[in-house]
Amino acid sequence: MFYVYILRSIDFGKIYIGFTKDLEKRVEHHNLGLDNYTKKYLPWKLIFYEAYLSEEDARRREIFLKSGRGREIIKEQLKFSLK
Repeated sequence: MFYVYILRSIDFGKIYIGFTKDLEKRVEHHNLGLDNYTKKYLPWKLIFYEAYLSEEDARRREIFLKSGRGREIIKEQLKFSLK
Protein backbone atom coordinates (compact mmCIF):
# COMPACT_ATOMS: atom_id res chain seq x y z
CA MET A 1 0.00 0.00 0.00
CA PHE A 2 0.98 3.60 -0.59
CA TYR A 3 -0.41 6.45 1.49
CA VAL A 4 -1.10 10.13 0.98
CA TYR A 5 -1.42 11.79 4.36
CA ILE A 6 -2.09 15.13 5.97
CA LEU A 7 -0.53 16.23 9.23
CA ARG A 8 -1.54 19.24 11.30
CA SER A 9 0.89 21.04 13.57
CA ILE A 10 -0.75 21.04 17.00
CA ASP A 11 0.97 24.24 18.17
CA PHE A 12 1.15 26.22 14.91
CA GLY A 13 -1.88 25.05 12.91
CA LYS A 14 0.18 24.42 9.77
CA ILE A 15 -0.63 21.48 7.53
CA TYR A 16 1.77 19.14 5.78
CA ILE A 17 0.86 16.85 2.88
CA GLY A 18 3.03 13.86 2.16
CA PHE A 19 3.36 10.46 0.54
CA THR A 20 4.79 7.25 2.01
CA LYS A 21 4.78 3.50 1.91
CA ASP A 22 4.92 3.14 5.72
CA LEU A 23 2.48 5.60 7.29
CA GLU A 24 3.15 4.87 10.95
CA LYS A 25 6.92 5.10 10.54
CA ARG A 26 6.67 8.32 8.50
CA VAL A 27 4.47 10.10 11.07
CA GLU A 28 6.93 9.06 13.78
CA HIS A 29 9.78 10.38 11.61
CA HIS A 30 8.09 13.78 11.43
CA ASN A 31 7.45 13.91 15.17
CA LEU A 32 11.08 13.04 15.97
CA GLY A 33 12.14 16.18 14.08
CA LEU A 34 13.98 14.24 11.35
CA ASP A 35 12.50 16.26 8.47
CA ASN A 36 13.86 19.78 7.86
CA TYR A 37 10.51 21.44 7.22
CA THR A 38 8.36 19.69 9.79
CA LYS A 39 10.82 19.87 12.69
CA LYS A 40 10.08 23.61 13.01
CA TYR A 41 6.41 22.97 13.76
CA LEU A 42 6.43 20.04 16.19
CA PRO A 43 4.35 18.22 17.31
CA TRP A 44 2.27 16.85 14.43
CA LYS A 45 -1.05 15.01 14.44
CA LEU A 46 -2.24 12.78 11.61
CA ILE A 47 -5.64 14.14 10.57
CA PHE A 48 -6.24 12.38 7.24
CA TYR A 49 -4.90 9.67 4.97
CA GLU A 50 -5.80 7.77 1.83
CA ALA A 51 -4.47 4.35 0.80
CA TYR A 52 -3.61 3.36 -2.78
CA LEU A 53 -2.50 0.14 -4.42
CA SER A 54 -0.55 2.06 -7.07
CA GLU A 55 2.43 4.24 -6.19
CA GLU A 56 1.75 6.39 -9.25
CA ASP A 57 -1.86 7.03 -8.17
CA ALA A 58 -0.70 8.03 -4.69
CA ARG A 59 1.98 10.39 -6.00
CA ARG A 60 -0.48 12.04 -8.40
CA ARG A 61 -2.97 12.54 -5.55
CA GLU A 62 -0.25 14.07 -3.34
CA ILE A 63 0.67 16.52 -6.11
CA PHE A 64 -2.97 17.46 -6.59
CA LEU A 65 -3.58 18.01 -2.85
CA LYS A 66 -0.54 20.31 -2.74
CA SER A 67 -2.02 22.45 -5.54
CA GLY A 68 -4.22 25.48 -4.95
CA ARG A 69 -7.42 23.59 -5.77
CA GLY A 70 -6.31 20.62 -3.70
CA ARG A 71 -5.73 22.82 -0.66
CA GLU A 72 -9.19 24.36 -1.12
CA ILE A 73 -10.71 20.89 -1.08
CA ILE A 74 -8.74 19.98 2.04
CA LYS A 75 -9.97 23.11 3.83
CA GLU A 76 -13.58 22.30 2.97
CA GLN A 77 -13.40 18.57 3.62
CA LEU A 78 -11.47 18.86 6.89
CA LYS A 79 -12.79 22.19 8.19
CA PHE A 80 -13.52 20.81 11.68
CA SER A 81 -10.18 18.98 11.90
CA LEU A 82 -8.30 22.15 10.98
CA LYS A 83 -9.73 24.25 13.82
